[in-house]
Order: sequence, then structure tokens, then C-alpha cells
Amino acid sequence: MQKITSLPADDALPGWYHTSASRTPRPAHVGQKHARWVIVGAGLTGLAAARQMALNFPDDEIVLTEAQEVGFGSSGRNAGFAIDVPHDIGAKDYIGDVATAKLILKLNTLGQDYLRDIVQENNIQCQMNEAGKYQAAVSESGMAILEAYRKGLEKIGRETQMIEGKDLPQHIGISYYKKALYIPGTILLQPSALVKGLADSLPANVTLYEYTPISSINYGDKITLRHDKGHIIADKLILANNAFASHFGFLQGRLLPTFLYGSLTRPLSESEQAQLGGKPVWGVIPAHPFGSTVRRTPDNRILIRNSFSFHPDGRPREKYLQQFIETHRKSFERRFPMLPDVGFDYSWSGAICLSENHEGFFGKLAPNVYGALCCNGLGITRGTATGKLLADMIAGERNELIDFLLASPGPNRTPPQPFLSFGVNSTLRWGQYKAGLEV
Repeated sequence: MQKITSLPADDALPGWYHTSASRTPRPAHVGQKHARWVIVGAGLTGLAAARQMALNFPDDEIVLTEAQEVGFGSSGRNAGFAIDVPHDIGAKDYIGDVATAKLILKLNTLGQDYLRDIVQENNIQCQMNEAGKYQAAVSESGMAILEAYRKGLEKIGRETQMIEGKDLPQHIGISYYKKALYIPGTILLQPSALVKGLADSLPANVTLYEYTPISSINYGDKITLRHDKGHIIADKLILANNAFASHFGFLQGRLLPTFLYGSLTRPLSESEQAQLGGKPVWGVIPAHPFGSTVRRTPDNRILIRNSFSFHPDGRPREKYLQQFIETHRKSFERRFPMLPDVGFDYSWSGAICLSENHEGFFGKLAPNVYGALCCNGLGITRGTATGKLLADMIAGERNELIDFLLASPGPNRTPPQPFLSFGVNSTLRWGQYKAGLEV
């Protein structure tokens, strides 16, 4: 028996969750159940896998379990950028090997197309907007990053527009940045509303159980997942729970649950919107990876997202949230001096699953156990694409993207504790310090 030693316990005020339409959660599982297919984790990856498994195996029931409520966890806490283009921070031009970059572009585009079709077919109200993204810089080093990235994107045939600082207020209303690279192709959306809508439009042969955290698991010819109100027996198991997969016995010492922090303002008044100017919807990604992500949403709120912490158990810490709210306030004031009276309605943490070598896991973990894990910060597109493709692989399909994912070496092994936590947190602090005014 594998005892699950850590379960999700996210903080209470994720802005996207509370500003999206409420829904009635599906009941928790009670008693005993047997299913051919069971998926753990109803985030973006698990929802895509469940939907595609239901299509591939229309005569089978697909069981999908979620420890919390759909839309409340990590998939509903990101910045809402569904990004198509690769961004390899380890390469000088942020693209690296062109053939690999083109496959990553295809993979991310697959995720976008899959989501776009589902949203349109089911009329999911998630503020989906084909706005593109601005990669913006304040410092000389940040501007050098933009130029390198522009040249890298040219290699894979992606057109971009370099915008000088004097012209940026026409786009985003603020004059804080010295230069920005506009990259069309990114979709902006409300992530919690998306996840809620995906869950409520699942095929009829998917059974979703929310508030069903798994407390222990037995592996074998049949897999038994136990929780405090019963158990579920699976013929085949799919793990779509990112860093928590290590608590299920897989990829231990390879996954890095890292938390990012976001704050969402109250809606801007009409006069404040006029003072700000610029486009009504936009998103800024920092040139420096440790800088601030900033968005203006369709409901006229401003998102500030920055600051990192690493927690091996995958659970956030309230003290860091309170500390980083102050950072968010300073970041907001630097960028929006014309909005001195705008406060934050919501502040929260959200986990991303990273690996030291920026590789995820895709494929078979053990007999009867499969996984699509570790999206390295691209959960909306990468999680969706890998969830769908894993379901297709299980159904016997092979194509260039499945082969590309299967060829990955997977996440690297990391140093043991306490060296791991010391090293990761030191790297995060140094990265945030180096980002300077980009934060």
C-alpha cells in the first residue's frame, strides 16, 4: 500500500475562481466502485484526458476524481495565457533547436485548437480572447532578451512586432516599459471559468467525483484507490495530478512544486478606465522570467502575478502570500501611477510543476499506470495537449507528437533534502533579485 502523505490544500481567495460563474460541484464518491479507467486530477490535463478517453472508449465509463472543487486548484490559479510559441530560457535565442521548437509549436497549437473547439461547441463563458501577448522589458538586459527572442521566432516562421516604449501606451495604457515584443497567437482567458466549463461539458460516459482526495493506493493487477468514504477499483489508472504524482510513488525526487502568487484588483471605474487608456484587453509577460506578469481583463480588472516559493509537499504557506501581496502592491504602483486608489480584491498562490531540465513526463509509469505530468509553467496548452494525446496513445494511436513526447528523457533527478530546498529557494531569491525593475 502506498500511503498518500500530502494532499492539495490551496488558500481561500483565488480571484479567478471567485469572479467566475458559480456551479454546483459533483458529489464526492461514497462506497465502492469498479471502473476500467480512473483518472486522478481534474485540472486541465485530467479534463482533456477524460474527454478524449470518453471519445476513444465510448462504451466504457471513465471515472475522474478531484481532491478539491474543479476550478479552485492550480488549473484555475494561473495567469490565463494559452501560449503557442516555445520559450526555451536555456537557449540564447530562446528557441534552441529549430526542429524541436517547431514540434513544441505544433504541440502547443494542438492544445489551443482543442480548447477553442470545446469552448465554442459548448458555449463556455471564459472570456476567451485572441489578443496575443506582449513580452515587455524595462532594463537593457531585458531588451536584449526581446531582440534575441525576436530572431529566434523568425527561425520558426513566427511574425512579431517590436514596439518602442513611446508607443506602448497606445497598446497597454502605461509607459513603464521601455520596449515590448508583440507576439500574436496567444489566447487570453479566465482560467477558472474555463476549467469549470470543461468539467460541466464532459461526455456522458465520464463520471466526475469532486472533493474525493485519495488517501492511499494499492497497485497490482487491479488498482485500489482509497479515500475516507470508500474506495475505487481501477483496471487502468491515469495520473494527471502533476507534482502530487510523487506522493503516489512516481517520479520521486524529480518534480519541483513551485508556487507563484497573484493579485486581482477590483473593477476599474469608467473614469479610471479613461485614465488608463490603451486596449481593453491585453496581457504582458516579462522579458525576465522572474519579472511580473500583468493583465487587463475583459471585466476591467488588473492582474499582477510575481514572486516564487518552493514547497516539496505541494502545499502553500500563508506567510509567503502575505509577504508577496506587498510586492504586488509595489509592482502595481510602479506601473499604474494613474490609478492610486485601486486596491486588490483577491490575492492567492498557485502551484506549477517544474523540473530541473524543463522536461515533463508522458507515457507509461508502471503496469496499468499512465501519466501526463509536469507542464513546466505551460499548463493551459501543454496540459491540454498532453492529456488528449495520452488518451490517444492508450487507444493505440501514434503520430509525430506522441512520438516526440515519448522520446523525452523525462524530469531529471534532483539532489536530496535539505540540499534541494536550500538550492531551489536560493535560486528563486537570486532570480527575483536579478529581475530588478522587471518585477
